[in-house]
Amino acid sequence: MSHSPEILLMKSKPAVEMSRRPTRPLLSEDSWHDAVKRRTVRVGIVGMGYVGLPLMRTFCGVGFCCLGFDVDSIKVERLNAGRSYIKHIPSSLIKRVVSEGRFRASDDPKSLRLCNAILVCVPTPLTKTREPDMSYVESTAHLIADHLRRGQLIVLESTTYPGTTRELVKPILETSGLRAERDFFLAYSPEREDPGRTDHTTETIPKVVGGLGPQSRRIALALYGAAVKQTVPASSCEVAEASKILENVYRCVNIAMINELKMLLDRMGVDVWEVIQAASTKPFGFQPFYPGPGLGGHCIPIDPFYLTWKARQYDMTARFIELAGQINTSMPEYVIARLSEALNTRKKAINGSKILVLGLAYKKDVDDIRESPSIELIEMLRTLGAKVDYNDPHVPRTPKQREHDLRMTSKKLTVAALKSYDCVLIATDHSAYDYGWIVKHANLIVDTRNATAKVKTGRKKIVKA
Repeated sequence: MSHSPEILLMKSKPAVEMSRRPTRPLLSEDSWHDAVKRRTVRVGIVGMGYVGLPLMRTFCGVGFCCLGFDVDSIKVERLNAGRSYIKHIPSSLIKRVVSEGRFRASDDPKSLRLCNAILVCVPTPLTKTREPDMSYVESTAHLIADHLRRGQLIVLESTTYPGTTRELVKPILETSGLRAERDFFLAYSPEREDPGRTDHTTETIPKVVGGLGPQSRRIALALYGAAVKQTVPASSCEVAEASKILENVYRCVNIAMINELKMLLDRMGVDVWEVIQAASTKPFGFQPFYPGPGLGGHCIPIDPFYLTWKARQYDMTARFIELAGQINTSMPEYVIARLSEALNTRKKAINGSKILVLGLAYKKDVDDIRESPSIELIEMLRTLGAKVDYNDPHVPRTPKQREHDLRMTSKKLTVAALKSYDCVLIATDHSAYDYGWIVKHANLIVDTRNATAKVKTGRKKIVKA
């Protein structure tokens, strides 16, 4: 049974909440500031994923009503039933804000008409040729344009290249016949989510905000300022867009440097992890970065290449970024080579060996597998003829992704199971693992994360990669 967007948004909403919905568009700055103060601004969030759901939690937490729009009807159904699909956003929170009438999800684009602000949190992946895939941003902009109302604030949060908001999003929105900074407001505010962190949250991370013009910036700052502890005004959308790219380029380049040092120092017989620990004792001028089997998550492996693509439009080559990308994307091959060497010393080949990959998530203690190097490691091992299983306490089964569909389920860790594998490959250093117990019962360990650093016995079984 289908419902109108009004019913989807207001079902089970108490009468006190009904009266909070603005009856006409907010056009002036004064009316916007007043509505923000009274919490009568209805916030729409497009994309109910690792960025959109925490954003909803933040705005609902300070008294706003939110609409969560997603094209995935299964997600919409789960959210309206009070069920979360992201580990660090508990179902109890979803159930509470739904029952209080502060949140409803919808897959009907007409529901966006009921919102005063629309925050866009959609993916910005790369194509197979490592160019920006802006299809999600473009389709979302067209969808909003079809239902755009006077006085609405549109904010892009997806990480992208400088110029996206002004050069791509604005012209699409203006196909509605409305004009930015006159009839509606347009801004850019980059998401800064880091799934799994407990020391920083959406509410506490400073929010950079850049507007298409001064009025859009002030209105966007007012909205975010009511929900987060600190806002950081940027003079333009381009500055805000570039700030997020800089953050991720910084990490990408430094991780590449330490990955290259790991490979070099390994040949020299020097433990890179001990080197990092020693260097970290300097109280200034050094920040530790750590090597791994490759980059994961939706930011660092992807976002820097949005800037290299943009640089080519200005007849420049972003050599640091390109080189860092080459090093980081080669790390799974390095891990496979080290694993092959380790098996070879035991007179075994990868072909026909049973290998258990520990950790499918891209980093410890999360359920996020986007761009995880574990997926590439599994696919490479399969191609080489290995019989591969995985275990991850946070990922019980592999979901279908845009480019991968492993169709695997997490294997239970038992003494018998560990002994049955020729090699255990530690790809993600989850805190839930008892590494001493794993080393004790495994035949061979290839450790890409230094997870076994504190294990005292059985060290001859351990090979670092």
